[in-house]
Amino acid sequence: MSKAGALDLASGLGGKIDKSDVLSAVEKYEKYHVCYGGEEEERKAHYSDMVNKYYDLVTSFYEFGWGESFHFAHRWKGESLRESIKRHEHFLALQLGLKPGQKVLDVGCGIGGPLREIARFSSTSITGLNNNEYQITRGKELNRVAGVDKTCNFVKADFMKMPFPDNSFDAVYAIEATCHAPDAYGCYKEIYRVLKPGQCFAAYEWCMTDSFDPNNQEHQKIKAEIEIGDGLPDIRLTGKCLEALKQAGFEVIWERDLAADSPLPWYLPLDKSHFSLSSFRLTAVGRFFTKNMVRALEFVGLAPKGSQRVQDFLEKAAEGLVAGGKKEIFTPMYFFLARKPH
Repeated sequence: MSKAGALDLASGLGGKIDKSDVLSAVEKYEKYHVCYGGEEEERKAHYSDMVNKYYDLVTSFYEFGWGESFHFAHRWKGESLRESIKRHEHFLALQLGLKPGQKVLDVGCGIGGPLREIARFSSTSITGLNNNEYQITRGKELNRVAGVDKTCNFVKADFMKMPFPDNSFDAVYAIEATCHAPDAYGCYKEIYRVLKPGQCFAAYEWCMTDSFDPNNQEHQKIKAEIEIGDGLPDIRLTGKCLEALKQAGFEVIWERDLAADSPLPWYLPLDKSHFSLSSFRLTAVGRFFTKNMVRALEFVGLAPKGSQRVQDFLEKAAEGLVAGGKKEIFTPMYFFLARKPH
């Protein structure tokens, strides 16, 4: 791991939070979660603050490990993680039937990795909606580097209250983002409002599957680890997402858990029994090096106090995701394509 890479990670830790306040932000974030004494209703009531704190704390870790696109993907044998991620994004664009010149909305866009890839793939203009200032600042810089800053932009806003007129967009998509919403129906209803009649909304959702047993303590522990490690107020069942879509007014064209069709397990990059040079930073060995690097950077004062705590709950999240994937009680790619009627 290069010295430059380590310093880049250290410089971004904490996002827009003052470096002296990172530890306090970590403690406040942790209190929102069940395994630290928080309640689900409290997380839902304060979801905006919770999710903002989460992404201020973890964005640099994510970019360091994943690159610019923070999501999993259906993966073929012989395909690298990065190749599968790009294909996963192209697949979504094709399902939406995107055409050059269309105006598209990316709900919960992160730092804009998928936005840039889909914009170049489809020759569309994409607006990234995000409520985190640090991610937007980072995304704008990456848009300039990629040369899409004239056709793609970012808007800072809450996806439960979008600042767009009715019927504004030719297509809307969300990639592993609307799982942060406290209420799926409320979020989907806003997406329905800003989408033009006859046009489509597609998403990859994080969900518990029908195999999840809410009375099983091990299942509950796995769910809680994923929630704290990934900034989620709650993880809905796939059926609840489907129900919320229909309640919001959408016609569901098709839906499926694409994890069930993946030739390689979606959680493979995080599995401790798996090693890959192409996704080294995500592997158990890579995470071990990152953990010790962050500990050293924090010790010498290059990383703010609390950085190691962030790495710890991300490690717990990785364990929860792998366990949830192996038991088939969790999926990060419940896909649906839905249309707003004319």
